Amino acid sequence: MTSEADAHTSQPALEGKKILITGGTTGIGRAIAVLLASYGAIPFICGRDPQHLEDALQRINEVGKGDGIAIDLANPDNVKRFFDTGASALGGIDAAIINAAIPAEGVTKMREADLRYAIAVDFTAYLLSAHAAAEALRDHGDIVFIGSMSAHMLAAESSVYAGMKKGIQGFAEALRKELAPKNIKTCLIEPGKTGADFQYKEFTAEQQAEAIRKEEMLRAEDIAVGVHYVLTQPNRAVVQQLTIAPREQPQE
Repeated sequence: MTSEADAHTSQPALEGKKILITGGTTGIGRAIAVLLASYGAIPFICGRDPQHLEDALQRINEVGKGDGIAIDLANPDNVKRFFDTGASALGGIDAAIINAAIPAEGVTKMREADLRYAIAVDFTAYLLSAHAAAEALRDHGDIVFIGSMSAHMLAAESSVYAGMKKGIQGFAEALRKELAPKNIKTCLIEPGKTGADFQYKEFTAEQQAEAIRKEEMLRAEDIAVGVHYVLTQPNRAVVQQLTIAPREQPQE
């Protein structure tokens, strides 16, 4: 007779898991940190703004526990500093969510200084974070990249942002193969349009709320649920890529 357990697969618990999250003070990163903390994970987050950090930690510690630091990952030395600080504070790590990013436009629309800064945050810091995460994880755990569906759309008005996300897409797939023998799993999650004030300055909070109500836009918490799904897969299974899009697409 088949037991009920045969109908399920093993799902690792998040209780006590130590998780570093870049860009964890606002938007998607904050939603991820709060949700994982509510399941008993211990997030260590970073963001550029001390006030955003304070606000995020207050919310995290309402549902669980966590800590973090204010730091700008555009400075390449700060990436290793964040990972070293987080791993030391937590006593090692079990997963890293690489999420910190800023918006960017078409290459002809950006000043050189802004272009250099966007590359430092959205691309260079991603690769350096992956390097630091692999060293910190050593022989177990997960690396989850938060990318974007912009990598598929490749719109002219966002050539810089889309180009970097396309690069992250290829990097994540190759890294999955590189790290698999080390018992480290790698996943890329690509959200569609997700509510975030910093990302859509011309799109008010009220307009975003209406788009979410119409199910034409995602909430940051929707992406957090995707991260939870990835982190609770059995060790033998890797979710290589997860694309999360709004159910309703607005008419052009």
